[in-house]
Amino acid sequence: MVVARKVRRFSDGAYDLGLHVVWCPKYCRPVLGGRVAARLDELIRAKADERGWEIVALDVVSDHVHLFVKHDPKASASYVANQFKGSTSRVLREEFPHLRTRLPTLWSSSYFAASVSAVSADTVRRYIDTQWERPGKKEARS
Repeated sequence: MVVARKVRRFSDGAYDLGLHVVWCPKYCRPVLGGRVAARLDELIRAKADERGWEIVALDVVSDHVHLFVKHDPKASASYVANQFKGSTSRVLREEFPHLRTRLPTLWSSSYFAASVSAVSADTVRRYIDTQWERPGKKEARS
């Protein structure tokens, strides 16, 4: 998947921050199928819109959720993950009573988060290592 770089600007700078977040129901139970999965998809998209975040990819599987989201620089990985987990848990447990009877809480307390970039770490390293070699640089590297 190729994701186009979309730099957003604010008063103090510019940013393009992406995050891959994965989380599971408590005990990795396969409870995210059918209507629950469809409703979870709606809730995640609504939360992203509310926060001004962009969902690049979303996949709800029976026992986990994969989300690739572009977020603002003030939001940490834990904040992003917990925004989605907290709001969706409350609504889904209200709307689908079987989730309350099968699980003490909907989501496991853990999650996976990794930063995602339009360029690889190797590309950034090469850029930094060779910046003085490019034409137009007047000062030599000391």
